[in-house]
Amino acid sequence: MTSENETETETVKAVEPQSARGVDNQLIDELVGRAQAEGLQLTGEGGLLQQLTKRLLESALEGEITDHLGYGKHDPAGKNGGNSRNGTRAKTVLTDVGPVRTSRSPSGPYR
Repeated sequence: MTSENETETETVKAVEPQSARGVDNQLIDELVGRAQAEGLQLTGEGGLLQQLTKRLLESALEGEITDHLGYGKHDPAGKNGGNSRNGTRAKTVLTDVGPVRTSRSPSGPYR
């Protein structure tokens, strides 16, 4: 996957897919059923797959910065440190389901 920002382009290393045993099939069935009942497209712009991809990417980016810094969001351990969180910014990530615009990707000390 490739990530683009207005001022830079980053390459995001794709993670190898793991077995489906970690996926809750009942939860997926419920999400798909609710989406269909509410008339939400499963694929395409604004569809369920794109929305899930967006949430997953935002969570992964947040986890990446937490792991890199060694402390969680709002943790006092990062206050006045030389290597701290410095806000968020929107980012467009090109994925197999199309471009996904994240709304709250952490802006870490490294880019």
